[in-house]
Amino acid sequence: MKGVLLAATFSLIISLLGTPLFIKFLERRGYGQFIRDDGPTSHHTKRGTPTMGGAVIIAATVVAYAVAHLLTLTPPTASGLLVLFLMVGMGVVGFLDDFIKISKQRSLGLRSREKLLGQALVGVIFAVLALQFPNAQYRTPASPFISFVRDTNISLAFAGTILGVVLFVVWANLMIAGTTNGVNLTDGLDGLATGVSTMVFGAYVLISIWTYNQNCQTNPGIKCYEVRDSHDLALVAAAGMGACFGFLWWNATPAKIFMGDTGSLALGGALAGLAITTRTEILLIILGGMFVLETLSVVAQVASFKSTGKRVLRMAPLHHHFEMVGWNEVTVVVRFWIIAGLFVALGLGLFYAEWVVGSQ
Repeated sequence: MKGVLLAATFSLIISLLGTPLFIKFLERRGYGQFIRDDGPTSHHTKRGTPTMGGAVIIAATVVAYAVAHLLTLTPPTASGLLVLFLMVGMGVVGFLDDFIKISKQRSLGLRSREKLLGQALVGVIFAVLALQFPNAQYRTPASPFISFVRDTNISLAFAGTILGVVLFVVWANLMIAGTTNGVNLTDGLDGLATGVSTMVFGAYVLISIWTYNQNCQTNPGIKCYEVRDSHDLALVAAAGMGACFGFLWWNATPAKIFMGDTGSLALGGALAGLAITTRTEILLIILGGMFVLETLSVVAQVASFKSTGKRVLRMAPLHHHFEMVGWNEVTVVVRFWIIAGLFVALGLGLFYAEWVVGSQ
């Protein structure tokens, strides 16, 4: 528990104090956000605001993780390092996308195919490695079973070893792509994606601590959890939560810096990695319900326009629709935070309820 507190504290401090320094660096280099002309007119004033702030979130998370291990004299684990790899890898893809937008002053960075290939490469490496590194109890960071609040009886390895690995890689990449793009779509208003991500990271701190206390390796029982490195995953989640908290100080309206795709893809990767390694893959759909709503709004808009020629929303994603009908940006953000908090509370409630019911 000491390591978890240290990780949260150091990431908060690094992000809180490091972000204004990064803002000054970006301003000197002229790395400002390009704002598309077809968006809400109120956003035109944001043109030139420093972006790529996600680099601070990534750095704060990784450094705080390392410092927490150094101060507690504990070695890092395969699960923790893999989640950080996924976070950093996705962040690199996002950074390339952001840098092209800034250097060429256009709204298009990497082409869709290039961006998807980059995400897929990082995702495949993560998924393959996540089925390696068994510990003394032969548990690997990830499981070939699809999970909800724990592993279900649905196995992706039923068709043999090679095909089972392929099926798991496909499943993991669907999760990673869905989560990264969900966070990316949500990142359209000052502080929105950062605040929602903070809540979901907080949920994973609680989930990881709970699974650590009820782990089959140290506390075997009827409803124990088969998670390989629960405590270290709590440390990673705490570091991500603290980094988002510190960044939110500067990202809240009026934002002094945007996280850019560097941050949104990195946060999505970290959350997907935590879901896979804590065996709560489907639960992430509920915990990150705000990301799901934003994604579904875009899907519905595109499907409706292509099939009927009509739009179901004034503008997608969902947060822009409410701006277009007259809601103030701060009102949209705060109300969406409330909805996100309700989703997180529901997810945590389901997680705990499953254990209570199963233990009776």
